[in-house]
Amino acid sequence: MIPIRDDNPTRRPAITVAVLMLVNLTAFLYELSLPPALLKPFVFTYGLVPVEFWRLPDTLSVRIVLWRLTPLITYQFLHGGWFHFLGNMWVLWIFGDNIEDRLGHIRFLLFYLFCGATGALVHAGIHPGSPLPTIGASGAIAGVMGAYFMLFPAAWITVLVPILFFPLLLRIPAFVFLLFWILLQFVGAYGAPGMTGGIAFWAHVAGFLTGMFCIRRWTRGRRMRVRVGP
Repeated sequence: MIPIRDDNPTRRPAITVAVLMLVNLTAFLYELSLPPALLKPFVFTYGLVPVEFWRLPDTLSVRIVLWRLTPLITYQFLHGGWFHFLGNMWVLWIFGDNIEDRLGHIRFLLFYLFCGATGALVHAGIHPGSPLPTIGASGAIAGVMGAYFMLFPAAWITVLVPILFFPLLLRIPAFVFLLFWILLQFVGAYGAPGMTGGIAFWAHVAGFLTGMFCIRRWTRGRRMRVRVGP
């Protein structure tokens, strides 16, 4: 199922979502501009490489610690291709505006980055010896989806279901689509010894669960708005 849109209005424009998309686009275009000889070290530096992340440095200082933690944020703005980039940005656009509307601009940014960093930590913890760089906004966006699952389960989502050569458009409750999505991530995570097809499934699972369990605390004291019905 491919999400097309949701029927869940917001009170204010999603400024932070737009800025995040612009930063992701800028970073991706910069990646495309690099020759292969420079692209690889760039991705290995700013992507999260588990085996490097856990390697103890020779000396400890605030600068070294901050530099080691930097990929937890920077990996979220790198992508491996147009399909990877466009897919992530499309899902962020569909689900992110309502969560930003609920949290506010700055709080949404912090929530987004926190979910992405948590997803990366869990992935690196489960595969500490992996030499492959982890990149992409998927962990952070999964956190947004987990928050949407908790706050707007009855909102209506229009999805495209490709059936051979005849795509079918359906309107389903958000919780149906999101539950289907996270179940696929669990299947992928348990079915892969590391990553399948370059997908860090555990980062998705951890991001989604982080969004689910943290959104209530982050929205405490703010009135909830949920649209129900078609």
